[in-house]
Amino acid sequence: EINANRSDLFSRVIFKCIIGSRAFGLEDEQSDTDYRGVYLPPAERQWSLYGIPEQLDCHETQETYWELQKFLVLALKANPNVLECLYTPLVEQVTPLGQELLDLRDIFLTRIVYQTYNGYVMSQFKKMQTDIRNQGKVKWKHVMHLIRLLISGITLLREGYVVVDVGPHREQLLAIKRGEVAWEETEKWRKSLHKEFEQALEQTSLPARPDYETANHYLIKARRLATQEELP
Repeated sequence: EINANRSDLFSRVIFKCIIGSRAFGLEDEQSDTDYRGVYLPPAERQWSLYGIPEQLDCHETQETYWELQKFLVLALKANPNVLECLYTPLVEQVTPLGQELLDLRDIFLTRIVYQTYNGYVMSQFKKMQTDIRNQGKVKWKHVMHLIRLLISGITLLREGYVVVDVGPHREQLLAIKRGEVAWEETEKWRKSLHKEFEQALEQTSLPARPDYETANHYLIKARRLATQEELP
C-alpha cells in the first residue's frame, strides 16, 4: 500500500519558529501559539513511490512545516508568511542546515514584495467591501492583519528587512481588531499606506529579482546531505 506514515517526517524538521500574533506583538489571552518551519525528507523517501508531502500539519499543536523546496519557491515569490518565518526572532529549534537557510534570508527580499503584499491586501479589501454591502459584517481581526501587512511591506522596501513585531503600531492595530475604529477611518489609513507603499517601491534599493542561483545551490547541497542518515 503506497501510503507511508507522515508522522516520522516530523523528526526531519531543520527549522522551527513561532509566527502569528505572538511574534507580531498582538497576542491576547485567547491567542494560540503558531509554529512554522521547514523539513528535509530523507533522500530515499523522496525518491520512492511513497513520495513526500509539500507540507506537514499537526492541527492539535498548531504546527506547519513546508518541505524545503516548497519553502524556497514560496520565499523566492516573496510569500509574506514564509518571509516572516525567516525573520521572526522567536526561533524554537534550528539545525546547521537550517541556520544556513537563515543566513541566506536576504536573497529573498526583492521588489516583488510590492506585488505580493500590496496586491493581496487590495484584493482582500475588495472582497470585504462586497461582504459589508451584502451582510453588513466586518471581520476586524482580518482587517488588522491586512493593515499590519502593508506596514510590514513598506518597512521591508525602505529598510531591506522584515520587521515582524508591530512595535509602535500595536495599540492602533488592536483597536481595529476590537472594532473600535470606524470603517471609514480604517479605509483612510489603508489608502495612505498604499500611497506610502508606492513611494517606497520607487525609492527602494532592493533588486527586481531574487538570487535564484544561490537558492538553487543551497537546495542541491541539502538534497545531497539528505542521503545521510543523520539530519544535517
